[in-house]
Amino acid sequence: MVYKNKTESKIFSFRFALLTICMFIFQPVLSQELEKSVSKVENKVIEWRHHIHQNPELSNREFKTAELVANHLKSLGIKVITGVAHTGVVGILKGNKPGKVVALRADMDALPVTERNNLPYKSNVVSEYNGKKTGVMHACGHDTHVAILMGVAEVLSENKNFSGTVKFIFQPAEEGYPEGETGGASLMVEEGVLKNPDVDAIFGLHISSGLHVGKIEYKPGGAMASSQRFVIDVIGKQSHGSSPWMGVDPIVVSAQIINGLQTIISRNSELTKEGAVVSVGSIHSGIRFNIIPESAQMIGTIRTLDKGMKELINKRMSELVENISTAYGASAKLKITEGAAITYNDPALTEKMLPTLKRVAGEKNVILSKAQTGAEDFSYFQEKVPGLYFFLGGTPKSVLEKDAPSHHTPDFYVDDSALILGVKAMTNLALDFLKN
Repeated sequence: MVYKNKTESKIFSFRFALLTICMFIFQPVLSQELEKSVSKVENKVIEWRHHIHQNPELSNREFKTAELVANHLKSLGIKVITGVAHTGVVGILKGNKPGKVVALRADMDALPVTERNNLPYKSNVVSEYNGKKTGVMHACGHDTHVAILMGVAEVLSENKNFSGTVKFIFQPAEEGYPEGETGGASLMVEEGVLKNPDVDAIFGLHISSGLHVGKIEYKPGGAMASSQRFVIDVIGKQSHGSSPWMGVDPIVVSAQIINGLQTIISRNSELTKEGAVVSVGSIHSGIRFNIIPESAQMIGTIRTLDKGMKELINKRMSELVENISTAYGASAKLKITEGAAITYNDPALTEKMLPTLKRVAGEKNVILSKAQTGAEDFSYFQEKVPGLYFFLGGTPKSVLEKDAPSHHTPDFYVDDSALILGVKAMTNLALDFLKN
């Protein structure tokens, strides 16, 4: 900057000094107020987490969880909308002055997993999934997400001296809605969750069982993969197990298809560009040891971080399924269904909010990570507005990160001490975005 004279230079220096002094004087006051509110809510957040964990509900069936959330938001004087995308809850909190709109999201659904942990708040819930009896468990940590966002809502409702609006989005069916239904983030977007008032940016977090408490991981750009679900139905010819030449064995054909699918990743996919996965997670065929059945069905997932690679994998799968089944005298049908898009963290928003994460967690605890092949339907919000999705450490420091039980398993566990950093991070992200 060029100054016209020494007087102008002195005026600028005085103003800058005054601004600096004001920042040092007033910022700690705001931080102390927030810290006080956050500290006050910590035990509540843990209690909510335990209650939700002990009472898990499957996708599109989160009735009691939604009721708990809605009642809490209403008690804080927050405007509440229920029944969004079936069981979703939206809260709208206006600051003392007009301004931008920021959304904060938590997912509410549990999984068809029977818990093995010996916890005082262990889930003993049993339900039915795809016609089978199963235990129900928050085996991916959505109970922590809900409790954290309920805590953020309480903190912000007590500290409304901000410009703009905060929209709390409690989403059902992140794990995928039941067959024949709709749901999840895509339905919430379709029903206008990002409108009235229009959202300018959205933030979300995911607890991580493989990351120590106190740490945060983030990645600009493509952070998590898109997901697709595929079903392959193989039709052969039934025969006696002692006379396989009398039929066409769909189990053998399925085995060859499974092997063929893996060559798409190992031989057709440019893995130096991005990672990709094709996994068969379920195969069903036959009912008796000495009968070669007529049909077999495989169900699996496709994970990609690049749109071009996604198209190639889909094309090669179609070709291989048809040609392998034909070569063995069978027929096969492939159906691919979209799951989630690529979770894409807006680079400009990520850079803008990174100082906030470093301030609340400590610079050495905020870690740049690589892309993950897990998928998140938070991506559907990010397709409409800039978003930032990050990972919050949940592994006790007494446990090695590599030894922590995986998500979606009966032994999945995250420590209660992780929750408070989640509250601080989401609260400060919202306020700093609105302030800037």
